[in-house]
Amino acid sequence: MSGAPGAVQAPGRAQSSVEHALPVLALLALAAVAAAGPDRGRLLRRTLWTVLAFNLSVSAGLVLVSAWQVRPWAEALVLINLRVLLLVFLGHWFVARVNLLQALARWPTLALVATVATGQAAVFARTLRDFRLAFRSRNPVPARPADQARHAAAQVMHLLDKATAAATESAQAMRSRGCFDD
Repeated sequence: MSGAPGAVQAPGRAQSSVEHALPVLALLALAAVAAAGPDRGRLLRRTLWTVLAFNLSVSAGLVLVSAWQVRPWAEALVLINLRVLLLVFLGHWFVARVNLLQALARWPTLALVATVATGQAAVFARTLRDFRLAFRSRNPVPARPADQARHAAAQVMHLLDKATAAATESAQAMRSRGCFDD
């Protein structure tokens, strides 16, 4: 039973959303995995690798806060992780099955935005790949963790500089066309 001891609940109202959401969410997740067909194994692996760092940090935070506040955490932890896994799995499944640019072809503005976003993602992916290959070529022996951390920091700084420059250029182009005139 949820809520404060002695609290009066409205008639016909659920006692806890967690109690009722978990079975439904679990069934939806199983149905999505079953409906994915032969790609289910690959999609599940991609999903797990995608959410690993995020879910570990959020789960650890939830457990720590719940322990500090002396509250139960297991059901909420399962619910949060199941929701994230289901959404990311459905996202990977959608991307694997649908050509987004072709689906947006009827809406030229949305297709343009998707094309620009896809192009920018490809540029950043290539930049990261180039950094990784350059680091590997300059380190014939496995790099120490401190060297890897410095390399990662250099990558982040480069990408932030690039993003800032692109944002400045876009803002200047918009300003020159009167977008910020009041």
